[in-house]
Amino acid sequence: MKKARIGLIGLGFMGSTHFRIYEAMENAEIVALADIDPVKRKGDISKVIGNIGNADNSQPLNMTGITVYENAFDMIKDPNVDIVDICCPTPFHADYIIAALEAGKHVFAEKPFARNLEQGARIAEAAKNAKTFLNFGMCVRAWPEYRYAYEQFKAGAYGKMISATFRRLSPDIDGNNWDNWFMDGKRSGGALLDMHLHDTDAVCYFFGRPKAVTSNGVNIVSKGAIDHVITFYHYDDGTLVEAEGSWGAPKTTPFEMTFQIICEKATIRLMAEGFKVYWKDGRVESPSVEATTGWHKELAYFVDCVLNGVAPDKYQSFESVYDAFKVVMAEQESCDAGKRIEIQY
Repeated sequence: MKKARIGLIGLGFMGSTHFRIYEAMENAEIVALADIDPVKRKGDISKVIGNIGNADNSQPLNMTGITVYENAFDMIKDPNVDIVDICCPTPFHADYIIAALEAGKHVFAEKPFARNLEQGARIAEAAKNAKTFLNFGMCVRAWPEYRYAYEQFKAGAYGKMISATFRRLSPDIDGNNWDNWFMDGKRSGGALLDMHLHDTDAVCYFFGRPKAVTSNGVNIVSKGAIDHVITFYHYDDGTLVEAEGSWGAPKTTPFEMTFQIICEKATIRLMAEGFKVYWKDGRVESPSVEATTGWHKELAYFVDCVLNGVAPDKYQSFESVYDAFKVVMAEQESCDAGKRIEIQY
């Protein structure tokens, strides 16, 4: 069986998550790894901590047959690598994405794909000229419960949407990452860009481009960033759409990713009671969805596309991800200015 050969940049929470997913695939293999930390280059991820899931990082990863690099640009040049998977801190994404596309590699990059609009424009230009595939870790689009709700909503099963609420609330992640970079607002963009971006993207994916946003955000734990944000998305039809994102709660607080979409025929909820559809006629449905994660689905799909030479379009286009990024940047502007911001696409 032909296998996609993966070169992975960064072995933090998401990098180690991707590592294990690829390791379990029959049609993919990790052939190269780049990380500036010599400990992680040996497969030791014992100090890696995440805010979702319960992975056991006490045991080292199996690095057999994997070429390790300190410099990611050197790894990108490795002729044995088919796909460059970028899981390093956000500020480095643009340079690695562009270098990998220019080197003729397929690229999967974790979110946010860029730190600011200037970097986004550079990536957009590189993507336009690339002959290889580019996808991003907008895992909520592929997460089974969100995907089921999306497909049924788009098919008209629930009727017209009246209101929607999305929440992504994390405990404080201070100290949980390399160089504590998440707590540096200039590098991470705070919870607005790391956490809340997923729900902004989901809003755009489900309901299309909003006309404007009104956001309020506060700083709680990081240096110079928004750690808790609530946004109202303005649509011409007057529907009520809002999302809340945070990493400001105490470390003992459970992680939450939830949504409620109220439509004419039913209300769809992913909440503490599980994944339910509450129909107007009194029926309560518990949809059967695959017991997996959006991370598994998106990576498996991208690998299949690369191996089959089929452009990936099931979950995203570059334009749709870029549009949602422009929306979250408008949210930052709204928080800073304290007013509604019209979005320039």
